[in-house]
Amino acid sequence: MPEPEILLSVKDLHAHYGESHVLHGMNFDVPKGQVVTLLGRNGVGKTTTMRSIMGIVGKRAGSIRYNGAETIGLASNKIARLGVAYCPEERGIFSSLSVRENMVLPPVIKPGGMPLEEVYQLFPRLLERANSQGTKLSGGEQQMLAIARILRTGAEMLLLDEPTEGLAPVIVQHIGDIIRELRKRGFTILLVEQNFHFAATVADRHYVVEHGQVIDMIPNEELASNMDKLKSYLGV
Repeated sequence: MPEPEILLSVKDLHAHYGESHVLHGMNFDVPKGQVVTLLGRNGVGKTTTMRSIMGIVGKRAGSIRYNGAETIGLASNKIARLGVAYCPEERGIFSSLSVRENMVLPPVIKPGGMPLEEVYQLFPRLLERANSQGTKLSGGEQQMLAIARILRTGAEMLLLDEPTEGLAPVIVQHIGDIIRELRKRGFTILLVEQNFHFAATVADRHYVVEHGQVIDMIPNEELASNMDKLKSYLGV
């Protein structure tokens, strides 16, 4: 089989918050149309990696290439216009706005964004709650809204940070169904996860992160045979 096309390539990525050196030479690739996870304990640099890709971390060095274009020096809005969307762990739901108002707030920045009606087909619960305020939503509904909102923008690559954190198992299963459906539709997804059992149900490959570096790559089909090693990496 031919090698898959690489949509995102991160090479020797360093990032700082003030004087704190968080990423120490991250290296990984995300093939087009695949779901890739960054696995690791808390505080190892997974979220900083996502924020660096999105241009939110100011002090960066190395290379981040998206669809062949170098983005390391670009502002967040320009990276978004290339087709990258970020769904942060804190979700960023506007509590004073309704579900529908939250949904239509982000601008459509590229042709091909998912129409609102199609988003509601993927997330029927959000259609039921369309007029509810953000403060009235459960954690699971907020997570659905945070993912649904970025589908309208025209992004082709989705950065999802801890989408299952703190959610009930039935909602986690639904989020997994959504991620698999988005992959089927051609989206490329980079996923930060603590729950490797969940990651195994959605991802094509897993990069293990420690101390701001990738220390291992495990294809999903080899996850079961590497479970002891993975558990030692993650301290579980």
